[in-house]
Amino acid sequence: MRRLNLYTLDMKYVRDLAKVDDKVMSVSPQLGKQRRPFVGVVLVCSERDYCIPLSSPKPKHERMRNSLDFSRIIDKSGKLIGALNFNNMIPVSRSVIKPIDMAVRPNDTPGERHYKGLLNDQLDWCNSNADTISRKANRLYELVTNHPERSRQLVRRCCDFKRLESVLDKRANTCPIQ
Repeated sequence: MRRLNLYTLDMKYVRDLAKVDDKVMSVSPQLGKQRRPFVGVVLVCSERDYCIPLSSPKPKHERMRNSLDFSRIIDKSGKLIGALNFNNMIPVSRSVIKPIDMAVRPNDTPGERHYKGLLNDQLDWCNSNADTISRKANRLYELVTNHPERSRQLVRRCCDFKRLESVLDKRANTCPIQ
């Protein structure tokens, strides 16, 4: 299993995905989501890399249970520090992701230090649970793409993975190789 990392995604690519599937989570600066981190890269059944959107903790997450398309991220003290939305995972290539620099620097503001600390804690949890994350992502992908009749409600909550893959494929065929 490859070590997981946190990434930001190319805004234009995410907009292209959102045009074909409104379940794609926003990275819009107008909504303050341009820094939305994604956990990746997770290899799924079609041998593609996927990134899973990371969500900051919300009161509703306290009541939600882990499921095939959702995982709560809990720190060592038992505090909820985030969530993974597997239902909104999206296919990626190296050309559309950029690793997040989480190194704390002396000139960082207290807010930046806090944010980087939180990201590091979330990433530590993800890497400690990397096998579970990979299994969930693969199982969800398999169920949604190959057996949608088994769980229509789950399929309604998920991105259309195959449609999103076609957007990535089209982009790869029209973008110059870097």
